[in-house]
Amino acid sequence: MSNIEITKNILTARFDAINPDSIDEYISHNGYSALKKSLLKTGEEIINDIKTSNLRGRGGAAFPTGIKMEAVLKAYGSPKYIICNADEGEPGNFKDRYLMEKDPHQIIEGIIICAYATDIKHGYIFIRGEYINAINIMRKALEQARVKGYLGDNILDSGYSFDIEIYTGAGSYVCGEEFALLVTIEGKPGRSTYKPPFPTTSGLYNKPTQINNVETFCNIPHIINMGGEEFSKIGTSSSTGTKLISLSGNIISPGLYEVELGTSIRDIINKLGNGIPNNRKIKMVQIGGASGPIIPENMLDIKLDTKEMKKLDLCFGSGAIIVMDDRIDVLDILKRITEFFHHESCGKCTPCREGLTQMLILLDRFTDGIATTNDLALLEILMETMNQASICGLGQAAPIATQKVLEYFREEFTNKICSTDS
Repeated sequence: MSNIEITKNILTARFDAINPDSIDEYISHNGYSALKKSLLKTGEEIINDIKTSNLRGRGGAAFPTGIKMEAVLKAYGSPKYIICNADEGEPGNFKDRYLMEKDPHQIIEGIIICAYATDIKHGYIFIRGEYINAINIMRKALEQARVKGYLGDNILDSGYSFDIEIYTGAGSYVCGEEFALLVTIEGKPGRSTYKPPFPTTSGLYNKPTQINNVETFCNIPHIINMGGEEFSKIGTSSSTGTKLISLSGNIISPGLYEVELGTSIRDIINKLGNGIPNNRKIKMVQIGGASGPIIPENMLDIKLDTKEMKKLDLCFGSGAIIVMDDRIDVLDILKRITEFFHHESCGKCTPCREGLTQMLILLDRFTDGIATTNDLALLEILMETMNQASICGLGQAAPIATQKVLEYFREEFTNKICSTDS
């Protein structure tokens, strides 16, 4: 593995170098060359290349993309579907919006290649309704791709036919969760379902379905062009490639950055974000977005590596890094996060629906200075129950920020306890 480069422009190489409304400019910058190569291969060959690359999903779960594709290819049932999850409702994340607005054909090319490799004839791009500009750009790009013969019947005279349609969400955070997303496309209320079965065997309309994040699909053309083995040399052995980072909060230079996996959080904050305004101290950093863990300043040397972070029960999720300096009120931040999830809960399962209500009641007791030791014990039991018993990722992840604050900043709670229960 080579030395890690902080910035490495692969997915963002065409940003501002091409007009996103022009398919011809995309083609002139090596666009759709990977699709042409793929149409000369078998699905198994493409999947093996992606497995060799060790690409993991960029939506947060970090599941191996090649293994997911292989499962869909081998699954029984027809027709099969492919879905690009562009809902991006996680507060703190904005990478997918940039990908759609700056280089839409990169996404489309990745989807077509994955669909071809898994023998899929129809796909969807599920975009959050608030992304009006991205929706318009993607619609125009799809039409251009059809005119050029990259979508529709008999793509590039290959005998393979495939098309994509856009489905827009209505602002519900939970619809970014893949099971809720599926039932939404089917016209049902956006609520998650019990699993197994998983989408690879029983997804949209109970048929095998491949679901990937926008950023995941964007990696596919590059893997095909450079080869899976060459791609695997970027990053670390357990986390290959690059990662788009949505950097925000108390930072001098917030924005979107593409870094090689294996880069430390401290380097991203100091070398790309140019540190904290007015030389203030970092109090804590939240990674992954509102549902992600919170870590103290002394842990910022941790690297963006799935294996290494898992040892500390952490993950970098979708790639948001939210920096908070020493002016913030920790409990106020936690209350705002919990209020967000309380508002966005679909209400289907008791652990999430009632758990978030009770979390808010308990957090209020701490902020009001009337909490007891029993309240703290009850809060910890409640959050563990939500982690273990909620149906979907919303309820499972909603308490993570509070749990990590209790792990690393426990005094923020204990200092608010007014009495010890007998």
